[in-house]
Amino acid sequence: MSACCDYEGSDYRVRFWQNADRAYEDAVERVALRRLLPSSGKRLIELGAGFGRLADLYAGYEEVVLLDYARSMLHDAIARWGSDPRFRFVVADVYRLPFAAGAFDAATMIRVVHHLADVPAALEQIRRVLAEGGTFVLEFANKRNLKAMLRHALRRQPWSPYTPEPVEFVALHFDFHPRWMQLQAQQAGFVVQSALPVSFLRLNLLKRILPLSLMVSLDAMLQRAGQRALFAPSVFLSLRAGVRQPAARLPPCESIFRSPISGAPVRREGDWLISDQDKVRWRVEGALYDFKSPEPL
Repeated sequence: MSACCDYEGSDYRVRFWQNADRAYEDAVERVALRRLLPSSGKRLIELGAGFGRLADLYAGYEEVVLLDYARSMLHDAIARWGSDPRFRFVVADVYRLPFAAGAFDAATMIRVVHHLADVPAALEQIRRVLAEGGTFVLEFANKRNLKAMLRHALRRQPWSPYTPEPVEFVALHFDFHPRWMQLQAQQAGFVVQSALPVSFLRLNLLKRILPLSLMVSLDAMLQRAGQRALFAPSVFLSLRAGVRQPAARLPPCESIFRSPISGAPVRREGDWLISDQDKVRWRVEGALYDFKSPEPL
């Protein structure tokens, strides 16, 4: 199994978002997500949800699962969203999702896939837990962006933005070519519905001289205009799981969990989910389900 990028104990929320002047990035990602994600549904999962930055956009869903590999990040999410009974919080590995097949009718994964060394394996897992016809919104860091193209032309970076293979510029930090990512999605069983280039104006100079509202309005227009020329630092894909069909009948909420080891059903006993087949158990603390640290029976 591939290594996971673990944000356990990090100050990501404060350092990367609150204290780093990223209001523009947050706003334009919200524009893209609103455009691509159905406004309502039965059950949605956000993979790599972190501290729940985007969870307010899921108000139209009856049930929401926020999943992250870092327990400390989900504690932040619980502080923000734990009073809402629609939410569950799951500590788990995207390569071994602890859910039944077809458990969700919608999924999102924003600012996560650039940490994944085995994208096909992750996409196969996400396709498995999505119901037929469900929607998956995937964001990825774009290798073929304007800055990289300029740096390549000036011979200031060793890798080409035009070749299809991913580039790992720092350990577990990848940029992807749009054609490569769309091909991986198709091979995992998704249909590519649309693509939006996002965050065109991601420059500190522009942030200093332009009002935030103007930057967001310009980016929103460029998202539409640039769909055939994906040159922004970030790309959002709208993917459909398999064929289009009427809304799926999802399994009841209490039966969506499976062992991430074998895929076998689990049973609830007090504050534990137990896999009799695998002889292990996972702790449940209120709305937090911890599949990262199994304990032997």
